[in-house]
Amino acid sequence: MNLERAVAEASVIFRTAVRAADPEVLVRGSLHLDGSVLAVGGRTYALPRHARLFVIAIGKAAVPMARGALAALGTRIDDGLLVTKRVTADAVAHVGSLQVVHGSHPVPDGTSEEAGRRLLALARGLEPQDLVLVLISGGGSALVEAPIDGITLSDIAATTDALLRAGADIGALNAVRRRLSRLKGGGLARAIAPARVINLIISDVLGSPLPAIASGPTVADDESAPDPTAVVTALGVSGRIPAPVRAALAAPRAAGAPMANVLDSLVLADASTAARAASLAAQHLGYTPAVLATDFSGETREFARFWAALARQDRRAGAPFPLPACLIGTGETTVTVRGRGIGGRNTEMATAAALAIEGIEGIAIASLATDGDDGLSDAAGGVVVGSSLARARDAGVHGQAALDANDTARFLAAAGGLLVTGPTGTNVNDLYLALLP
Repeated sequence: MNLERAVAEASVIFRTAVRAADPEVLVRGSLHLDGSVLAVGGRTYALPRHARLFVIAIGKAAVPMARGALAALGTRIDDGLLVTKRVTADAVAHVGSLQVVHGSHPVPDGTSEEAGRRLLALARGLEPQDLVLVLISGGGSALVEAPIDGITLSDIAATTDALLRAGADIGALNAVRRRLSRLKGGGLARAIAPARVINLIISDVLGSPLPAIASGPTVADDESAPDPTAVVTALGVSGRIPAPVRAALAAPRAAGAPMANVLDSLVLADASTAARAASLAAQHLGYTPAVLATDFSGETREFARFWAALARQDRRAGAPFPLPACLIGTGETTVTVRGRGIGGRNTEMATAAALAIEGIEGIAIASLATDGDDGLSDAAGGVVVGSSLARARDAGVHGQAALDANDTARFLAAAGGLLVTGPTGTNVNDLYLALLP
């Protein structure tokens, strides 16, 4: 299978998967207003004329989710605030009078703290009859922040950076961040009280545990979450965590106030949504699709070797999946950063897979971030075939050296397999493909 065909077909499947998780379409379809009755996902809520309706959107999909709410509810929305990554003026068109502010991702900075202040200011003064639609998507943990007393933003940033570099998964990372924030772990819902809250969620966390998605600003904290001190210790980063953070993590967890004002939380899309759509797209291209799992995790390069081994076996035997086959998976792996190169977990996965299928014809492997933003690569990820290592060598880039330096975006660019899509407006984990024509 040549690289050009592999890139073209992986792109078609990826675009189809992303469209299935379109936040604007999903939010618009979940809301219906009939006089003083608001229907949300099949349930109804009283919204009398004197009640105010607010929209708060947090995450990488904040803008399209807000557009969906505006399309469904129009001028009935009184006010709102959107917090997202920096986007173009065109991208934030059609959000009416709703305010748009930008935060930082994946490590929070001053813009994230300012976004937190703006959110808390909006929450003040709400009345019991008021209703707040909170639209949550991936990335919200970093994009908005309000540190607890005794913790500074730089403390949180240093902690986040240390955990990310050590390969912390999202569950472990957010278990730590929830303990350091006044907004996370239900903090925003408590600030909004006594007004009512309904959550609409695009999930970027495997299994969609609500407290882990954007660190659960409007849901009850997870009492069964990993102990944050144990997380830091297990990852070996205690020495890189600021002393005030270590003290805060070791302190007894304060009991959160009940959140009777949270009426419902609906997950509109997650990784399985993307996998189902990818399967249909692959079938349309003539493949026999097989969704192997929607919750892959673990060290990225180890997962790449496993995924490549599946592809090699099926290529040789034509079984257990009959050819032409498209193996499909979704998930979120982790990268232990050892070098100073540019890349992310998807470019890392594709590069490691290229090493494992070198010289083998009839296999293409793709690893793609559904948000179009893989780490520091400015790409969605990459597509590789048996000749990818040779193509990169001809351009002066060696695959193993690039992998060792975590410089995988440069490798894929040299090999011709770096897939740049731009931000997609959604975020439902990563998509893995093995194309076996």
